[in-house]
Amino acid sequence: MLLTQFRAEEEQKTAEQIEQNLEELEFQLFRMQENMKEIAKRWKIIGIEQTNEEKWVIVSMVDDGHLCKIMLNQCDAADHGRWDFSIQAQYEDRHTIHIGDIKGQENRGYGSICMKYLKDHAKAQNVQYIKGDLAKRDWDHIDRLIHFYEKHHFEVEVDYDEKAGSIRWNAG
Repeated sequence: MLLTQFRAEEEQKTAEQIEQNLEELEFQLFRMQENMKEIAKRWKIIGIEQTNEEKWVIVSMVDDGHLCKIMLNQCDAADHGRWDFSIQAQYEDRHTIHIGDIKGQENRGYGSICMKYLKDHAKAQNVQYIKGDLAKRDWDHIDRLIHFYEKHHFEVEVDYDEKAGSIRWNAG
């Protein structure tokens, strides 16, 4: 079914559109190769993913046993020495990681990609829980945060009166 749908979509594209898509893909591949060399000098590369917008990104990580950061770099431009999106967390104890902050552009699928890698990393480290807080500073986008965490199977507790809350994910 999916292959048939893909073929139908491809047949509808003009030769010019196909050529343009191919050029964009070749450019992203070239950037990905160059960026991986630079990123690998600073961080551990743990994956390559494609976003909802069909753009390629490089996923990397830093984990020193106290802090854990999952980072994402786009491949449509040269590496600029910093990440484009990240989930920053710290270990509370051997069984729990606490998310401190999520930084970067929203609604591009970057958060979902990074969250998948954080959860995979937690499982690999035998970490049972990922926790976090919903703070007053989050209140202008609280509905989006609740949706995001519930989509990733977190329990979400919200106190609307106090403008506070918590999230919790159990690896079990």
